[in-house]
This record gives sequence, C-alpha cells and structure tokens, in this order.
Amino acid sequence: MGHPQLPTTEAAVTAIREIARLHHLDVTVTDDIGADRTSRRTSAGAFAVADPDGSLPHEAFVELGGSPAVTVQLFPEGDARITVDGVEFADVPRDSVPGFLRSVYGGLARVKGRFFPPGQWLTVPLSGDETYRELVPSGALTPWLARSIRG
Repeated sequence: MGHPQLPTTEAAVTAIREIARLHHLDVTVTDDIGADRTSRRTSAGAFAVADPDGSLPHEAFVELGGSPAVTVQLFPEGDARITVDGVEFADVPRDSVPGFLRSVYGGLARVKGRFFPPGQWLTVPLSGDETYRELVPSGALTPWLARSIRG
C-alpha cells in the first residue's frame, strides 16, 4: 500500500505538525535552507547556497514533545532519520514518516527481545508490508520502551 506523496520537506513538516496536533504534542522545528546550511552538502562551494540545478535544498529537524522522545531529521534527498527514545531509524523515506509516527503514537510499535542473538529490537510496523526494526542500545531501555515490550 502506498503512502501519501510528500514532495517537499515542508509538506512532511506540515504532516508531522498535524500528527502532533492530533496527539496533543509540542513541536519544535528548525529549518536549514541552502546548500551551505544543510548537513549533507559538504561539497558546496564557499558562499554557495543553491545546488547546481539552481534549487535551494531544505532540511528540517523536528522535535516532538511528550513520551516517547521523538526527533525527525528530514533531508532534501527525500529521506529522514527518526529517533525514538534513543533508537535511531536511518533512511526512512520521507513519504513513510507520517505512517511511522502514527504507528509509534498509536501503540503499534513494540520491543521484542531475544536470547540469541542477544538483544532487544524496536519494531515499527506501517500499513502494508512495510516494517522498520532497529536494535535498542544496551542499557538504553527507557520507561516507554519497557512498556512496549511484547513477548
């Protein structure tokens, strides 16, 4: 199943603000606009703000208040890095960010542990067959993550 198209960073920020409003969460957004300001544009020349095609890259860092602690870094290339209570999910497509956040705040995200290989993983299912799974760092089990443990 496809996700709604979010063609720009600003469209993704608007979608995140709507999810935050529905869940009564505070939102803080930091925007970086221009090749000299975005994190992945290290090859930008001195005083260069536009990409070679003339466009202005837009990156945003979004912090959502409440529990769990969630940050979303949206990149101009169309992907995002989402951190949930210290567990980092890299390379999440921008179009999947709203569904990811709905799963986290809707109670669908879960932590599952294993004896071998030892560890605990945070799993975030999205609609369709899309699922994101990342290792919970050792000793980083927060109260929210502990409540999300499923056998």
